[in-house]
Amino acid sequence: MLLSALTITILAAAANDAAAFAFVPSGVVSNKESALYGTKVGIFFGTSTGSTQEAADIIAEEFGDDVASSPIEIDEIQGSVAAEFSKYDALVVGTPTWNTGADVERSGTGWDEIYYGEMADLNIAGKKVAVFGLGDSVSYSENYADASGELYDVFESLGCSMLGATSTDGYLHEASKAIRGDKFCGLLLDEVNQEELTGERVKNWVAALIGEGLLSGAGTAAPAVSVQSPAPVPQNIETEVSVVEPVAVTQAEEQEEGFLGHYNSLTDKTWWVGNNGRSSFVTNGPPEMHSTLTKTNTRISP
Repeated sequence: MLLSALTITILAAAANDAAAFAFVPSGVVSNKESALYGTKVGIFFGTSTGSTQEAADIIAEEFGDDVASSPIEIDEIQGSVAAEFSKYDALVVGTPTWNTGADVERSGTGWDEIYYGEMADLNIAGKKVAVFGLGDSVSYSENYADASGELYDVFESLGCSMLGATSTDGYLHEASKAIRGDKFCGLLLDEVNQEELTGERVKNWVAALIGEGLLSGAGTAAPAVSVQSPAPVPQNIETEVSVVEPVAVTQAEEQEEGFLGHYNSLTDKTWWVGNNGRSSFVTNGPPEMHSTLTKTNTRISP
């Protein structure tokens, strides 16, 4: 049967449309979406034995290399953390737990060295952040993946938009400092006792993050703005320039009711960590005002 040139053209167009709407599994970003989003998610991790890096690699693969960066170890950042974080619209950050039972600096990795130093100076309020962590839910059932909770708290205290909370169902732990409300603060993995569940847990988590809007807004062009040249200034007019003092970030040494306050003046929030390491909360304003402020985001881990 002979087909006219018009018929062939119509069939070709229909085939292209069908390809454009090809099925993409949930949680997987299609090539078309990848071209839209670009590399927008920075994946950062700390590790001691390499297990957290392996988890970071699995997460990066699930996102796709057109959307997520290759995982970056926090100890190997060249230059400032601020400059590295600024390259991405969203961050996925991960940690193991080694200093079990410690009040702070529980990861045993490079995260501990920058939490209350270099990171205290970051101005990343509003950046979307999701946390993942590794732990042994049997041998350390009462402190499962505790360091993930501290990683979460540090970014939240900087004013970041925290995403990716997950259900505690199906785990073997008894308690964890990574629980916020009735959920884990992010994706927790147990490569010792539940390694066979890692792939499915990562797949579901990445799909949930995309559903929560981790990639939203990427690839949208900014509207054009008409800029007018400034009017010439007469030479005989003196102008005054106000000098703004640099923002200072302080770590308060005040304690009340067994809590130590860490104040960030960029976000005007104080993160209070309990001396027992099992509770924390965030207040608005500097530490000296805490007695008159309402506690927000109070979190008490079991």
